[in-house]
Order: sequence, then C-alpha cells, then structure tokens
Amino acid sequence: MRLEGHGLLVLVDPVRSDGVEAARIGRAAKGAGVRGLLIGSSFDDAAQTREVARALRENAAGIPVALFPGSAMQLTDQVDLILFLSLVSGRNPQYLIEEHVRAVPYLQQHPVPTLSTAYILIDGGRVTSVESVTQTRPLPFDKPELAAAHATAAALIGMQALYLDAGSGAERPVPVDVIRACRTAVAERPLFVGGGIRTPAQARAARQAGADFVVIGTVIEEGPQGELGRRGGLGGLGAFVEAVR
Repeated sequence: MRLEGHGLLVLVDPVRSDGVEAARIGRAAKGAGVRGLLIGSSFDDAAQTREVARALRENAAGIPVALFPGSAMQLTDQVDLILFLSLVSGRNPQYLIEEHVRAVPYLQQHPVPTLSTAYILIDGGRVTSVESVTQTRPLPFDKPELAAAHATAAALIGMQALYLDAGSGAERPVPVDVIRACRTAVAERPLFVGGGIRTPAQARAARQAGADFVVIGTVIEEGPQGELGRRGGLGGLGAFVEAVR
C-alpha cells in the first residue's frame, strides 16, 4: 500500500498511546477519511511501536500506515512505509547518517519500503522533544529563504521527500511563508508539514501554502481540552480532513 496524492495524516505517538487507544484512533481515522497514519516518537520503545502499528493496521484497513522514526530502535515491519528521515536542519551526525547505518541490518531482514526524507525542524516557539533529544537547533521561523536553501540542498543530494516540522506540542505551526518557499524550491517532491497544527483553519493554510500532507497529532492527544474535544472528540477529525481536501 502506497502513500500517494495529498490529504490529512494522523500521527500516533506509541509512548503516549497503547494498542487500545491506537485501535480507537484507527477506527475514527478510517471513518473520517484520513489519507494515512503515521507512527512516531522522539523516544525509543520498539515493542510498543509494533503494538500500535498492528492495532492501526487492523482497525484502519485500506489506509497506509507509515513509520516516522526517531531512531533505528523504533523500526518495525508492521508498517507499509518507513520515512527514512535525515535531520538536515541540524548538524548532529547521529541523525544525519548514523541512525540510517544502524537501520541497515534490520532492513536487510525486513525489506519494508523506505522514502528518503529530508527532515527540517522549524522554530515553533518552544523547546520540543525532538530538539532536546537530537540536540539540534531548529531553523528560524522568519527565514523562509534559509529553509528553502536546506530543502534545495536535500533535493540536490537526491532525497525524495521533504518534511517541515515545528515539533510536537509547538506553540505555533510552520509559517505559510516557509511552506511556500520550500514548495517552490522542491516543486516535484512530496511535502509533509506538521507540528503545532491544532485547528482546521491552520491545516487549510498549510495545504494552501503547498503542503501535500498535513500532519496532526498533539490535537488528538489533548483530549477533551483540545480542539477535537470541543468538536466532539475524534468525530471532529472530519473537519480537518475537509480542510485539506
């Protein structure tokens, strides 16, 4: 099963959601018509990643499930695709190449399809888990030309996709100026945008600025206090799906 076209992706953190919760999210996502599901966390927990992946696949049949890994320790064969992320906005070699080398033995035994993805962290107004774990600074939110230069460099290297992220729980999403600049720089490659997107209006803005896939996650974890809670729980996913259609 392939992740193609465009639409809403729901990110499930296996550290914060067990198999039961993942099954509930999977059913709601399928009912709402999301384009795909992502599994990812900044913290290693391979066993729970596998549990969550299986629950999503069983309860959201027909929807692609992709791994958004924080390290090689999170690899599982219970997904349709692995975003092979290289943190090109940082300068920590562990997340530029070392985790990829560590992943090779596993992928040789479990040939899950991979998508070479340039991962660019954009300042979202607070220190996020990915910044703390990777020990890398995000790019400034008000320098779209700098983000575009990183995106262009990644494309010239040969990376197949681009992921702009403000980080889980960011106070603000990736600015539309940054999205537009990177869309122009890598016009022919899939563009993922996530982090800090809590309302359908923000999701729509990201899509209109050029994102192929708009990713939400924290808004689901916030429960009754979050935007989805005010829209009737996971039933409110439909509004996000419609916003990026």
